[in-house]
Amino acid sequence: MFYVGTDIIKIDRFAKLSEDITFLNKIFTENEINYCNKYTDVVTHLSGKYAGKESVKKALLSSGIVKRISLKDIEILNRSDKCPYVILNSHKDINCKISISHDGDYALAFSLLEL
Repeated sequence: MFYVGTDIIKIDRFAKLSEDITFLNKIFTENEINYCNKYTDVVTHLSGKYAGKESVKKALLSSGIVKRISLKDIEILNRSDKCPYVILNSHKDINCKISISHDGDYALAFSLLEL
């Protein structure tokens, strides 16, 4: 079975949220924050990761595997070629693929679970 999740976020809306360090630490892992901080457009990259986390959460919830999951349990990292990948810290046996894009005012993500 396949399960799909998608999310889109307006980057400037997320910029206001990202000013709150407590919020960032609730949502992102240290590895995610460190990766995004390498770029001058930190908020754009954080927005993409946030949309990615939301898309993975939607796919997981629609599958019925979980009833709830913390966004911090969904870790989106990047390979050396910058392609994103997902680590589900509490469900390491689940295979999840992700695509993230940002352009102009928006960040968008799609995720695919194969069970």
